[in-house]
Amino acid sequence: MYFDENEPQAVREERFAAERDARRARRKAAKLDSRDAHLGAAIVVVALALLGWFGQWVALAVVSGGFLLWFAAALAWMYTDGDRGRHAIRRAYNVSFGWAGGL
Repeated sequence: MYFDENEPQAVREERFAAERDARRARRKAAKLDSRDAHLGAAIVVVALALLGWFGQWVALAVVSGGFLLWFAAALAWMYTDGDRGRHAIRRAYNVSFGWAGGL
């Protein structure tokens, strides 16, 4: 989005809306690859299982609560971004657990 100060406000808002719609359409048409997110979720599950196994209940609650809040925030962001249903959940899952691709 570029900004032209001499452009009328109505024209600018219409152009911005068209650009947002085009980005949303491209994003919805893109294939979501969840391979890295699955790895990240598996790492989190193993870490939570180890915390539970060793009786670290406070740490277990803090870590699981942190990931739950992270996923809820990502899901709220996806809904705000205009995604609905399964696509929003998959995008939030990828945002929450996709960090494992960098390992």
